[in-house]
Formats: sequence, C-alpha cells, structure tokens
Amino acid sequence: MKKAKLDTLKKRADFLRAARGIRRVEGAVTLETCATPLTGALPTARIGFTASKKIGNAVARNRAKRRLRAAAHELLPLLGRPGHDYVLVARGTTVARPFAALLSDITTAMKSAHRKLDTLAGGG
Repeated sequence: MKKAKLDTLKKRADFLRAARGIRRVEGAVTLETCATPLTGALPTARIGFTASKKIGNAVARNRAKRRLRAAAHELLPLLGRPGHDYVLVARGTTVARPFAALLSDITTAMKSAHRKLDTLAGGG
C-alpha cells in the first residue's frame, strides 16, 4: 500500500468543511473527514486536530492533541487517502486511554469512514 503524504489543516473553513463531511465516533476519538477541494497542489492527505474546553484545562487539551498527533503520524501515512481531509477531535477519555487502544480507535474510525466514502462514491 502506498503511503500518503501528510499536510496540516490550518484554516477554519477546512475544519468546518470536514465537520460537514463524514463523522465516526470510536472510543476516545471522533474522526471527521471529507474530500479535499480541488486545488493546483499535489494530492495529499491533510490532518487537523481539535480539543474543546469539555476536555479540561489547557494542559489536558494540549496533552490530548499531542497524543492524537502522535497516533495520526503513525497511522495516517498508511491508512490516509490522498485528496482527503481528516480532523481528529479529542474526547473526554483521550488523555487516559492507553496508546495502543487509541491507535485501534483511529484505525477503526478511518476504515469505517472510508467504507462510507466508497458507498457514497458508488452512488449508494
């Protein structure tokens, strides 16, 4: 399987577009994904991270995002599809979840989202 090149979401509009796309909740993470709008750039998988104040104070939110970043950098090159945006949203248990379980949650959510994308692309 070809590894996808990674880029980072930086603009609010990109996060909002992903939020309107496909959403999968699995364990300690919520995955939002959509196709990247066509631009002149090379097709890459783009990733963004977010943690709301529901997670806790700034220390807890930053820790949750660091854990999501570490997991995403392991998995997204293998599972991500070029030309798609992914947003990983931290949930209350993201900080305390064992890292192996967090990897499993993200893998399951991505596979489920890809099945849904394939269904929609197939006209179903």
